[in-house]
Amino acid sequence: LTLFQENGLDYEACLVAQCDALVDALTRQKAKLLTKVTKEREHKLKVVWDQINHCTLKLRQSTGLMEYCLEVIKENDPSGFLQISDALIKRVQVSQEQWVKGALEPKVSAEFDLTLDSEPLLQSIHQLDFIQMKCRVPVSVPPVPLLQLEKCCTRNNSVTLAWRMPPLSHNPVEGYILELDDGDGGQFREVYVGKETLCTIDGLHFNSTYNARVKAFNSSGVGPYSKTVILQTSDVAWFTFDPSSAHRDIVLSNDNQTATCNSYDDRVVLGTAAFSKGVHYWELHVDRYDNHPDPAFGIARINVVKDMMLGKDDKAWAMYVDNNRSWFMHCNSHTNRTEGGVSKGATVGVLLDLNKHNLTFYINGQQQGPPAFENIEGVFMPALSLNRNVQVTLHTGLEVP
Repeated sequence: LTLFQENGLDYEACLVAQCDALVDALTRQKAKLLTKVTKEREHKLKVVWDQINHCTLKLRQSTGLMEYCLEVIKENDPSGFLQISDALIKRVQVSQEQWVKGALEPKVSAEFDLTLDSEPLLQSIHQLDFIQMKCRVPVSVPPVPLLQLEKCCTRNNSVTLAWRMPPLSHNPVEGYILELDDGDGGQFREVYVGKETLCTIDGLHFNSTYNARVKAFNSSGVGPYSKTVILQTSDVAWFTFDPSSAHRDIVLSNDNQTATCNSYDDRVVLGTAAFSKGVHYWELHVDRYDNHPDPAFGIARINVVKDMMLGKDDKAWAMYVDNNRSWFMHCNSHTNRTEGGVSKGATVGVLLDLNKHNLTFYINGQQQGPPAFENIEGVFMPALSLNRNVQVTLHTGLEVP
């Protein structure tokens, strides 16, 4: 009896120590998360105060200018008024432009872009139990997982799926197997195996319908499939330039939508989207164009050569253009010379039609030359090559012209 009492006390002490360690870890993590929130709040406040100070200064300058204008209007000598009127009008126009350019638009959002997902941790806490106790209960395969449709969603060419085990489920779960078809009614394939109950799958086809299902497993075997959920990916591609695949001389800004280059030689940067079917269109706005360079616009494989003009190797299909004319280029073969070039402010459109297997280019809304590169097939990524004389901004999510 004494031995049982001592063992019981030891187990209690061990349990308390383990739970206290979990609470301490949660407390430390809570402090870290609060620090992040504080830093985010201080950053937003600093931006707001800087904008307030800037607007206050502009307001004082505008008030002073108004008072000066009132004094000038009182001038009795017409010739004296005419001598300063032109300069005064220009000052008023400059002051007006400073306000028109969005000085009063908030620089930061009042919302906090911080989301804490505590559900997996809560689920683990609820499943916390003694291993020995579970071993005494006959173990059978897990029941059917429940897909949480309110948390399943699509974004661009990615899908996110969430699931949970049914309530009052006592069979242990060691992991889950998530399966997805090919987006065209084909066979299912495994896309995730693990313990998480939330999974995002990237790199899917645009404008495609996918079927997904999940099942759970433990030491006794694999349980039955869940009901199938149907998800539709976006038919319009939203993407940016990809810093991870760009040449080291490429400089990206504006949330990876604007590209410049540190080198006088042509360097290549790819987009983050990959296309294998469907029709896709994007535009590139020429923000800066000095000394008549010839940037190249088009598509490429992931392993395209990055240190020369787009289209010089067999992994890219492009149109390169100067201020007077353009050419199509693939495998360093130049074809279809077409009059009409680009300058600062021009817009170059790229239309990739994988239903017709061709590529078409536009300059300022007008088709540039015939459809290019017939019978192209495979997986392609948006691509661009430029040197330091050019700056380009990418615009996506556009309807096909």
